[in-house]
Amino acid sequence: MVVCLTVTLMAIGSVFVFSASARIDMEYDLTKFYAYPEFRQGLFFFLAVFFVFGFSLMDYRKLAFSGNTLGSWLKNPTVYLVVVSVILLVLVLIPGIGVEINNARRWLRIPLGPASISFQPSELAKWSMILFIPAVSVMLGEKLKLFFKGFVPLCMLIGVVTALILKEDFGTALFVAFTGFVLLFVAGGKWWHFLTPIPILIIGFALAIYTSPVRMERIKTFLEPGDSTSQTSGYQIRQSLIAVSTGGITGKGLGRGISKYGHLPEDTTDFIFSIIAEELGFVGAAAIVLLFMLYIVLGIIIIYRCPDDFGKLIAFGIVLAIALQAAVNLGVVTRLLPTKGIALPFLSAGGTHLLLTASVAGILASVARRSQVK
Repeated sequence: MVVCLTVTLMAIGSVFVFSASARIDMEYDLTKFYAYPEFRQGLFFFLAVFFVFGFSLMDYRKLAFSGNTLGSWLKNPTVYLVVVSVILLVLVLIPGIGVEINNARRWLRIPLGPASISFQPSELAKWSMILFIPAVSVMLGEKLKLFFKGFVPLCMLIGVVTALILKEDFGTALFVAFTGFVLLFVAGGKWWHFLTPIPILIIGFALAIYTSPVRMERIKTFLEPGDSTSQTSGYQIRQSLIAVSTGGITGKGLGRGISKYGHLPEDTTDFIFSIIAEELGFVGAAAIVLLFMLYIVLGIIIIYRCPDDFGKLIAFGIVLAIALQAAVNLGVVTRLLPTKGIALPFLSAGGTHLLLTASVAGILASVARRSQVK
């Protein structure tokens, strides 16, 4: 069921990325296939379907530690994912190595002959932490409740990863910190241990906002909307609201929206839901929300049925991450939250995002396949 729902959402996303990429004055040059976002997304969709099916067949318990020994650490895939993530997060901050897009250096460019692939290390870091923290927490057991031997090392890891992401990607950094600490708490961390890092995080994120004119302007636009910002910092969200509101009950029809014709920035990525609402109306938008709600319900059932603590924790982390990303994205495009670049899971364009999210969805399906009804 999880696999079917995942593939359905990814298929819907591919259709609307193609729709949002349409240009009335464009003539396709198929010799430059990879240059078109709609064709790239179609390619990523087929790869993602392979990933979700492949990981669903894997035994998720291979991600757990067999014991607190050096050999167990060296054999655990999540350890290498975290190490590689940290290395890539450092590399992406180096000018000349990291690629700057939209005034943010978040990507690494990997050349492949005539084409090149953009890879976002923060996406890998996000999911690596969601897989690693449950594995270590279950391995530590009761030691997780010890402040210096259990809580502090994991807290420091979350802090390092968050700090590396924070400079260029505020939203993902906040996401990693939040999900990391929620997982620690659910795994058995004592609540008073969190009193130490939380003030430091609050100060760090507050400074990140205060020292960034762009972030300050977004907060100001959110708190004081009006015509004065409608053509500047408030332009994107204004166009998003226009797209959502003009869709009506049943929408303008698939491919017949007009916001994608140069009006709505990031229409294939962070604001893909606006295009869906414009072309399919309230009915289509509500269907997307219901699909994500169904995803959450299925996730809760999987967590309940899973017989082991590691499976429960890893399923909880995956469901929490997908639900939180969807809620934040929908909140941003409808102006319930300040504008921030958080992709809509499975639907937004982007190879790194789609392939990694499909992979963890496959792991969630693996937990479901190996769980017994209580």
